[in-house]
Amino acid sequence: MPHLLQTLLLFVFPALVVIGAMRDAVSFTIPNWISVALAAAFLPAALLMGAGPAQIGLACLIGLGALIAGMGMFAVGWIGGGDAKLFAAAGLWMGLGGLLPYLLVTALAGGALAVTLLALRSVWLRPIAARGPGWFGRLATPGENVPYGIAIAFGALAAFPESLLTTLFRGL
Repeated sequence: MPHLLQTLLLFVFPALVVIGAMRDAVSFTIPNWISVALAAAFLPAALLMGAGPAQIGLACLIGLGALIAGMGMFAVGWIGGGDAKLFAAAGLWMGLGGLLPYLLVTALAGGALAVTLLALRSVWLRPIAARGPGWFGRLATPGENVPYGIAIAFGALAAFPESLLTTLFRGL
């Protein structure tokens, strides 16, 4: 039974980051409950995976660093507030092993997202996108926000196999 509970707690992470990305894509917002749930689920998951106080403390420092970085990116207008909170909550789960892949893939995915949105918002593709669902037409609107939660989710999911809790789970 403990192994089943550990497995279920591990699925909380990818489920919530995917929900966050989807909500950002369709509404340009990431509800606070997603980031709060990610952060709240970390401690019980870490304890059930056997993380020690030092590992949990380091994860908290990484999450705090991600929050500060996210706040800085929000302050200069690069990302929205929901993106900053999702970035920090996902960072909490990464540990040292997942941190670099998380940052690199998130940055690369953000660049790819920006290029994709520029193309989608071009004079040639915008009329085609406008025929799709309303949220897709909004993505194609020039000057509209960038749903950076998509890039954060790509980075988080790519780094998840190397994250602290996944690594601990494989060792059980």
